[in-house]
Amino acid sequence: MSSSVDLHSIRDFERLDFLARQVVEGFITGLHQSPYHGFSVEFAEHRLYNTGESTRHIDWKLYARTDKMFVKRYEEETNLRCQVVLDTSGSMLFPDPEGFSFEEPNKLAFSIYSAASLMNLLRRQRDAVGLTTINESLELHTQAKTNRAHHHMLLTELSKLMRSPEQRKATHLAPQLHLLAERLHRRSLVVIFSDFLERAEEEGEELFEALQHFRYNKHELILFHVEDGKLERNFDFENRPHRFVDLESGEELKLHPETIKEEYREKRNALIKEIELRCGRFKIDWVEANIRNNYNQVLLPYLLKRRKLY
Repeated sequence: MSSSVDLHSIRDFERLDFLARQVVEGFITGLHQSPYHGFSVEFAEHRLYNTGESTRHIDWKLYARTDKMFVKRYEEETNLRCQVVLDTSGSMLFPDPEGFSFEEPNKLAFSIYSAASLMNLLRRQRDAVGLTTINESLELHTQAKTNRAHHHMLLTELSKLMRSPEQRKATHLAPQLHLLAERLHRRSLVVIFSDFLERAEEEGEELFEALQHFRYNKHELILFHVEDGKLERNFDFENRPHRFVDLESGEELKLHPETIKEEYREKRNALIKEIELRCGRFKIDWVEANIRNNYNQVLLPYLLKRRKLY
């Protein structure tokens, strides 16, 4: 039995690692072909080749894709420390608790694949990365490191989340984020993947107090608001009665979506707008991450933030 579990574990890890590398390779290629191509020299650990110098360290694969010569850089210095935080509560399993495919992910799967891709990019840059998972408690917390064994361990932990998702666990982001802010002793870029579904108004206030805690301790923040743009933002369900089930409490509600669609959209958009405005006041980056879009949408905001900081 244990050998079977180990085999599944290896397969899950290898698939996650492969897909994350594919996302980053595609992103790098796209960046060279886009108006943002200037970023590539910094984030991919390359610089332009100077005529007359040794050709030993030219990246020929990159030359084949871009028709430009770049030289690989080998600095061992760590430029940045990044803590990736995943909300693994029950609501992150929407719209399908079994939806862990790369092509049609639920919110948790999208966050996992995005986090793995971001970790791959960080490793290319020789930046240190750590992982924290949060639901009712702060379940996993690792220090930020750069070595290969640490990177392997982080991807293994991410692959475990896809085999045993945290069903029915509630969202208690604020108190856990306060704990995390206390544990991070060195200035870091904190990247949080969550749907930020804090229910009561008081919980929302507590969440912003926790985010201010990070800013007070000199950390930088990027919040990726993970949601299903079609169903959660636009409430675009089929025109028939539906049974809605709370993935954290199990509470059920039967209704016809059309009866509340306009009111729902109005209130939700107003809420998101308020969060964006408050993040702007606290100098926190708020990024919409629609699970129906490309994973690259996560990498560019990170890159832009990193360039501003370093």
